[in-house]
Amino acid sequence: MTFDTHLVGKIGSMALIDRAAGLIDYTRVARLSRELRPGDIWISSGATEIGRLDYLARGGIELTDDTAKTDYAAQGQTILMQTYRQFIDAKYSVRQVLVEHQHFNDVAKSEHLKSLLLRCKQQNAIPIVNYNDAVSGEENRRMEIAALSLGHERVYECVDNDETAAHIACLVRAENLVILTSTDGIYTDPDNPETLVPYIGGKDVYELLDNIEAHKLYCDGASRAGANGAKAKLEYVKEAAAQGTTVYIAAARFTLASILNGDAPSTKIGISK
Repeated sequence: MTFDTHLVGKIGSMALIDRAAGLIDYTRVARLSRELRPGDIWISSGATEIGRLDYLARGGIELTDDTAKTDYAAQGQTILMQTYRQFIDAKYSVRQVLVEHQHFNDVAKSEHLKSLLLRCKQQNAIPIVNYNDAVSGEENRRMEIAALSLGHERVYECVDNDETAAHIACLVRAENLVILTSTDGIYTDPDNPETLVPYIGGKDVYELLDNIEAHKLYCDGASRAGANGAKAKLEYVKEAAAQGTTVYIAAARFTLASILNGDAPSTKIGISK
């Protein structure tokens, strides 16, 4: 397979936040940002939680109404992008790309998004992608997804950035998809770190998908309320792995280079070569 993009990477909210300090983990963001190069596409969660922490720090109270997520996301996006711009090499442009489910369920919009992302490499830019929570109300989104499901064989919701990252990896034919979390990968026993699964593979697509399904049985729980957890990650990455993308589920405390080189623990997923 010919790949159009070297890397699609994603970092989750809990891997991006220093919980003890109650703010963004600037050291981690700086380290990861300095590794990014044109040809990489970076999906970053965290805007809502960063906005919440920033609002709390400034006002001393939290928002309690139904629109809190919208307001937090709008506040957090500015901080998130400012932070990436601060630490990504100054010779590269940085572009914010906010997406919603409609961009993945409409052929014309998907092609428009694909072209935008692929142009970034040619134009020496790094795109930072996030779901646009600030303008996407949950009730309206659910109604739109339900309507789409009537006329589509498969509907992409993409409110979970793991799904967004996996679908973008398919869209741009990425060589590698790295999903960074707060754990080292997939475990057969989530309570026993010695049961980390280093590789999920298969001699062909059918065997690979069967093995991914088998490992989903070991997965339970999530890193935060509202997150879908390891089982959902395995489900989301199936299409990307089936097309030939090598998938890594790994901890955000490691460098991207060490994960891709096999020097850091992770769960690597792909067709045997």
